[in-house]
Amino acid sequence: MEKINMNRRKFVTALGLGTAHVLFSNPLFAASPGRFSSNNPTQEIQLGKSAVKTSLLGIGTGVHAGNRTSFLTKQDKQKSLALLQHAYDRGIRNFDCADSYGTHGIVAEALAKKNRSDYTLTSKIWVRGGGIPEPERPDANIVVDRFRKELKTDYIDLVQIHCMVDENWTETQKKQMDILEDLKAKGIIRAHGVSVHSSDAMKDAIKSPWVDVLHARINPYGMAMDKPDPKDVVELIQQLHKAGKGVIGMKLVGDGNLRNDSKKIDDSLRFVLGLGCVDMMIVGFEETEQIDNYIGRIEKTLKEINQG
Repeated sequence: MEKINMNRRKFVTALGLGTAHVLFSNPLFAASPGRFSSNNPTQEIQLGKSAVKTSLLGIGTGVHAGNRTSFLTKQDKQKSLALLQHAYDRGIRNFDCADSYGTHGIVAEALAKKNRSDYTLTSKIWVRGGGIPEPERPDANIVVDRFRKELKTDYIDLVQIHCMVDENWTETQKKQMDILEDLKAKGIIRAHGVSVHSSDAMKDAIKSPWVDVLHARINPYGMAMDKPDPKDVVELIQQLHKAGKGVIGMKLVGDGNLRNDSKKIDDSLRFVLGLGCVDMMIVGFEETEQIDNYIGRIEKTLKEINQG
């Protein structure tokens, strides 16, 4: 693979000028005209070689989350329901949950009158210490059965092992991986994978044929990412993509750190959408206006990319 010779300072400076998408001659950072079929921010995409097809933009429900609480569970329930329903009305079809977020119930209620085949559900199993109230960590089949009851669904589109950081997680979690593989064979889940929080865990995922879809933290500023230098993360994500794994980009605005910087939000969207190795992205919205705002920004960015 060709080495990237643009240092971080030059890279971030280029983004600040809004010219990074044309400065990168290396294919890792080249915008990819034709990567997405249209300028529609909620167009249907396929997550790698998995059976899951969903919208390019998804809504994350893990804002300020932990111990089965989150922004959506803490604020007024009707506001949370309205937010999720507005996301659906605007074309968002991916609803990203996790056991540690505590949002299964509110998502199920918001989507209760929708056709199940019209949207996709993601959830994640917490196998580490902390994170959820009880100390017990039942096997994946027991946990997924509870997830389905909470989400009021017969199947879950994607179930992942949450927040892996170890370089050998595919060995330590082999039992749960085998159980999830069996659930996929039975049609109880449609795909399985991992959400990683270290570059070592991401490297382990690249080597594993078991991983269908991976959540990766990616933005051009190195904020809340597995490596502070974006090029290091991009190299790993590209390897995942080439291996046929679905890649979901998260932390696009640095875990909320860039939420009030309009220019950097646009630069981050341009960067991630232009990589060509990220299949879709999730954003944790707190207000309906944010959904409308991001849809407008993404449409503009896709037009720029698709025009080359």
